[in-house]
Amino acid sequence: VQLVESGGGLVQAGGSLRLSCVASGLTFSIYTMGWFRQAPGMEREFVAAMWSNGGNPVYGDSVKGRFAVSRDNVKSTVYLQMNTLKPEDTAVYFCAAHATTGIGSSWYREEFFRFWGQGTQVTVSS
Repeated sequence: VQLVESGGGLVQAGGSLRLSCVASGLTFSIYTMGWFRQAPGMEREFVAAMWSNGGNPVYGDSVKGRFAVSRDNVKSTVYLQMNTLKPEDTAVYFCAAHATTGIGSSWYREEFFRFWGQGTQVTVSS
């Protein structure tokens, strides 16, 4: 299984970026997909997640209203549209996947994500 993120870079505060994560080696359409981020010296933080069918997107409190997750099951790709970026959004962004069922409202908890990408750096300058 491979998850490969792209789209990171350097952007000024208030700008936008769109991250992509292409998956291979798995049946993408049955996997819950998530985005997490980790800033230097900080713990990894939940950003967004989406069900396998594209429903029920959820977001971390710090990105609600600014970020949007989407997916294309034909292209085996999940996206993260990031708008109104702030310096505190600076981090390495990771996509992750799991196919665990029966976990109820815990479905987007980090502990359930089995496969992870290598990450893409996002830097927001003030």
